[in-house]
Amino acid sequence: MSTPTQPKRGVGRGVNTLIPQSATDQAMAALTGLETVPVHVGLLQAATLLLEEAARTATDESAKAAMAKTAGMLRSAM
Repeated sequence: MSTPTQPKRGVGRGVNTLIPQSATDQAMAALTGLETVPVHVGLLQAATLLLEEAARTATDESAKAAMAKTAGMLRSAM
C-alpha cells in the first residue's frame, strides 16, 4: 500500500526571492527592463526634479539611493 506524497515544507519559498517585494526593489527591477521609447523631454525634466527633491527628504537610505540613481539616469537620457 502506498502513501500519498506530502509536499515538502519550504517549497515555493524561493519564488519570493525572484519577485521584488518592496517598492524600491520593484523600481530597480523596472529600470533594468526598460525599452527605448520616445519621451517628451519636458516629462524627463519634471520627473528628474521630483525625484531629486524626494531624494533630498527621504529617510530610507535604499529609497534615497534608488531615487538618486533614477534621477541620474533621467538626466543622462536628456
